[in-house]
Amino acid sequence: MSGTSAPQRSTPPSSGAVAGSVRLWLRLEGLAVAAIGVYLYARGDHSWLLFAALFLAPDVSFAAYLGGPRIGALGYNLLHSYVGPLALAAISLGSGWSPAVALIWTTHIGFDRMLGYGLKYPAAFRDTHLGVIGRE
Repeated sequence: MSGTSAPQRSTPPSSGAVAGSVRLWLRLEGLAVAAIGVYLYARGDHSWLLFAALFLAPDVSFAAYLGGPRIGALGYNLLHSYVGPLALAAISLGSGWSPAVALIWTTHIGFDRMLGYGLKYPAAFRDTHLGVIGRE
């Protein structure tokens, strides 16, 4: 041994949640998505009343938790994954329709990720890919 220690490895916890700088990068990515979503929405001259009315709409997925944590996580993740709003944006733009709803939806997801609310694991509402939320 030369007296120097091996470099420290930052590994994610066994829970499956990201940690350390990776968690920070994912939260910054959420900030970027939310900021770009708002910018594109404003550039499109869409209704801010519509934005306010629909911004929290994906959170109706919380109701899925009435069916238990597995069903709740599935419902939440369906409405909090970028797959849905990106598909809606592609369909909207391809059909000549306004992408306003897709932009609102995407902005909501980015905002949630920025705050640390990640995709849910089926064990419990608090268990997300960005770590445990709420108080211990």
